[in-house]
Amino acid sequence: MTREEKSKVIEALTTELAENSNLYLTDISGLNAGTTSALRRACFKANIKLAVVKNTLLEKAMEASDKDFGDLPSILKGNTSVMYSETGNAPAKVIKAFRKKSDKPFLKGAFIEQAVYIGDDQLDMLVDIKSKEELIGDIIGLLQSPAKNVVSALQSSGGKLSGILQTLSQKEG
Repeated sequence: MTREEKSKVIEALTTELAENSNLYLTDISGLNAGTTSALRRACFKANIKLAVVKNTLLEKAMEASDKDFGDLPSILKGNTSVMYSETGNAPAKVIKAFRKKSDKPFLKGAFIEQAVYIGDDQLDMLVDIKSKEELIGDIIGLLQSPAKNVVSALQSSGGKLSGILQTLSQKEG
């Protein structure tokens, strides 16, 4: 690869890093072609972009980026694939589901909304991270709950009140 080609790849990687706030670094070496294709399909269905990268070029792109990747460059050894996703936990879910059939992909580390996670032992925690949309849904549900309780109480006590009034009016008559 010429110096010019390398600089173009670094530039493209730097752009990807800037545009994505969630990325996972994985090792998919040792997967045969069929299994790799199945992983790519699973990623595509989950709206995840999977790319195999050269460690040195990714490290240079991380250095050129405005983001602080912490210790992530230190884990760039061996084969590295990057998973880009809009949802923070989507790649973790794909990895976990895929590992029911295979021992790979192996999670090296992740960068999710400015937080750095290193090691395969972080996978279960990453699966449980809620996306922005899930958090907003939880908050809306919590906000609606008291209002629903008040409306429900008013409706039920309103029915009781009208029943009592009706009974009292019948007794007088």
